[in-house]
Amino acid sequence: MRQAGILIAPLYAPASWWFGDTTGLARRDYDLGAFAWVGEADPGGTSLYACDQIPLPDNGWVGQNAMGWCNETASTAIKAANNTLDRDERIAQYAIFQQEFTKDMVSLPLFNRVEVLATNVNLTGFAPAPGEPYASYNVHEWEIPGQDTIVLGYTQEPATMFSLVEQAFVQRNAYILIGGYPVTSLNYDFAANMYVPELPTLENGGSVLEPVEVSEGTMVVDANGDVAELAAGMTLLDAEGASVDYSGGPVTMNQMTMNWGLAEGILWSDGEPLKAADMELASAINCDLESGATTFFLCDRIESESFTDTSVSVTLVPGYTPPLYFSIGNSGCTGPCWYPSHRVLSDGRTLADVPAAEWATLPEIAQTPIDTGPYMLTEWVSGQSMTFEANPNFYLGPPKTPNIVITFVADTNQAVAQLLTGDVDVLFGETLGAGPEVGTVREAADRGEVAIFIEPSATWEHIDMQLFAK
Repeated sequence: MRQAGILIAPLYAPASWWFGDTTGLARRDYDLGAFAWVGEADPGGTSLYACDQIPLPDNGWVGQNAMGWCNETASTAIKAANNTLDRDERIAQYAIFQQEFTKDMVSLPLFNRVEVLATNVNLTGFAPAPGEPYASYNVHEWEIPGQDTIVLGYTQEPATMFSLVEQAFVQRNAYILIGGYPVTSLNYDFAANMYVPELPTLENGGSVLEPVEVSEGTMVVDANGDVAELAAGMTLLDAEGASVDYSGGPVTMNQMTMNWGLAEGILWSDGEPLKAADMELASAINCDLESGATTFFLCDRIESESFTDTSVSVTLVPGYTPPLYFSIGNSGCTGPCWYPSHRVLSDGRTLADVPAAEWATLPEIAQTPIDTGPYMLTEWVSGQSMTFEANPNFYLGPPKTPNIVITFVADTNQAVAQLLTGDVDVLFGETLGAGPEVGTVREAADRGEVAIFIEPSATWEHIDMQLFAK
């Protein structure tokens, strides 16, 4: 490659920079990027590859298509695959997308990860599974007999606890400790996990798909999967699934509504009851263009929301019928989500009164957030550790282990060494990796010194080519 005039100079960037809100991927600040996307039980992909998801200075760097790839055929197909309940149609559209992806080759898929996780041999309740990327989904059930603290080893440190702007796996896995995890996808099967008794499906009546009459000027999703005001010349899919060239007057389209019921007794860690205002605040912030969010794809496709203290109702724009409708909560969260509207900040303001543009820099959001999950973040020593204590107001009762500590270690070798000496109890896949250290852990597992979990994963490594003209 050097003889051809090409020099590749690798930069081993910290995850906090690569996945940061204003650096790395978010600002398309690279030529080639080798990294992994956390795979999901469903392929999704719209925010990564659609033409209108390219982050640019002109749109405030919104979107996750950091390569800048715009292939109209692929973009239309990926949106169509994510806007139908017909499985055969989804497969056909994904085939079109994959053909175009292969032709343009702006991203080189390398391999799907086999996730290797390792734990203290006495840890119970730890139950990773294919399809679910976050093993901390049931952290309140983890227990090591005789220990009041479980130590997690991370080789990467979250940049912030504000989940809206932080994309790194380590941030998400850490935030679950305080925020909980409403919906799981264990073994590629979606299920209610926390806060919600059941998912709102068409089969159980929690969701409703009904025909509605729309007319010129109504916000709809057209046949290409794009959101726009209905106007002459647009092509739509009517309530029967037929393609219609709109020329004026009323037309009937399908509209989806999801009704979430919440569990009783959900409290914030400070003892304040969960309120409708907390869910309203989440929708206001998460869908505010000034919030720093990486994508507003689902926000743009939500027509309306309504809340009580114990329920959330979300109605999508006519024409948008995503296959994972039963997982969409307010402001496009996976399940219902909320912020503590009552929290008083150090400057005397209430969180509900703070503009979205300020949230990313608020210490009460970035470093010391409160939530309704099993633990509370009580200390964060940058570069060293994060300490979590049991939330006395967790609605499911006290977690089995009173304390969780995340310790930051220099590299995988050190992490494995601390696991073998008992200084660390859990290593996740992003820390353990797939190098020779896995062999060391496997040998220790064969001797009965640690437990090892080897899981197939949808998470995939790849090299992306940057198309941004600087």
